[in-house]
Amino acid sequence: QVQLVESGGGLVQAGGSLRLSCVASGSIYSINVMGWYRQAPGKQRELVATITDSGRTLYEDSVKGRFTISRGNAKNTVNLQMNSLKPEDTAVYYCNAVLRAGFAPVFNTYWGQGTQVTVSS
Repeated sequence: QVQLVESGGGLVQAGGSLRLSCVASGSIYSINVMGWYRQAPGKQRELVATITDSGRTLYEDSVKGRFTISRGNAKNTVNLQMNSLKPEDTAVYYCNAVLRAGFAPVFNTYWGQGTQVTVSS
């Protein structure tokens, strides 16, 4: 019914850049918030950045000034431009969306399958 698909992960050198993209598809009525989370080995999943339907953004402190979250050119998309990457950014990055699907009267949270980002030193 609803699917989030991430792309853009890969292996980069420290100081390099990657651009992640996420596309939401299915019977979506409206999207309130989209964002990115990440989970590194041995750590819990943590918020990276979010963007609301009004364009308000929120960033985790360690990525401020380096990462930029934005809505894509097409509806139901979100991008994460990651610059000045550090080895500690290595993690599986997950797309997240809070949305109404079909005729559901409430918002629910959906997750993508994740994309691996590896930053070598």
